[in-house]
Amino acid sequence: MTEMLTSAQRVQRSLDAFLAKDMKGWTELCADDVVAEFPFAPPGAPARIEGRAALYDYLRGYPDAIDIRALPTVKIYATDDPNVAIADWSASGTVLANGNPYEMRYATFVTFRDGRIVNYREYWNPQAFLAAMGGGGF
Repeated sequence: MTEMLTSAQRVQRSLDAFLAKDMKGWTELCADDVVAEFPFAPPGAPARIEGRAALYDYLRGYPDAIDIRALPTVKIYATDDPNVAIADWSASGTVLANGNPYEMRYATFVTFRDGRIVNYREYWNPQAFLAAMGGGGF
């Protein structure tokens, strides 16, 4: 039996996997042909990633670089398209390499097809990211 979830519930499930540092589980929520977009990615970081395997390769080291301990703000909005949800959320943690605090707000637009993420577009502040990372990436 297929679990019937709304797009907003599916976005929450992805945030739960992110907080659990389960990058494999997060990418398993995606379609094979997922496209992830990071329009404000800093220089040297990808602004677009195509495919589940490539997205996992990108994300798998994230928990080794940043210890996210909480998502203090999570607001998920349904849209008039049942396959699209928007999340306004924040993450709080520590950069492991330098001990800097990591405090970031995100606006995420997620499109689903057959219950899987097919487009994930995330907006965040690249200056805050670079400052927390000490000028580098993960």
